[in-house]
Amino acid sequence: MTSFQNRIVRAAKLDVNLYEEVEADKTALGQAMTVVVLSSIAAGVGSIPRVGSSVSAILIGTILALVGWYVWAYLTYFIGTKFLPEPQTKADHGELLRTIGFSSSPGLIRLLGIIPGLGTLVFIVAQVWMLVAMVIAVRQALDYESTLRAVGVCVIGWIIQFLFFVLLYSILGGPPTPA
Repeated sequence: MTSFQNRIVRAAKLDVNLYEEVEADKTALGQAMTVVVLSSIAAGVGSIPRVGSSVSAILIGTILALVGWYVWAYLTYFIGTKFLPEPQTKADHGELLRTIGFSSSPGLIRLLGIIPGLGTLVFIVAQVWMLVAMVIAVRQALDYESTLRAVGVCVIGWIIQFLFFVLLYSILGGPPTPA
């Protein structure tokens, strides 16, 4: 197994040491972004039963997953470093992007959403798993001693991201519909 594949598996297994490793590895940003893109493509493909199999529907699902991830990552950085830092919190955007990027590893299972009848369950499991991974990633990247604080940062960011998408969907007339 390559180092990159190993990192994906370790991230999905919620290996705290992996998150420390990618936080310190300034060359891991490309790998982290690749995980995000692959996870987003998995979301796009896995949403085929719900939104249709057209290329545009898959592309929209992929783009929405990417935008959602970046909005959540940025909000998490901002909330975690500006509003809820601990005294020892010291992080830059790159450290958080690397760790949060790898926390998208569980999202690869969204590909299984293509199996009829499993889509909703797979997406719920993936979302919860990614949230847990993100809490670990945030705790490590922001040097938090408190897991509860990391949970708070992630949940606050997720709620704001959710509201952003509700507003976006209301402006655009709703989420993508089957073709």
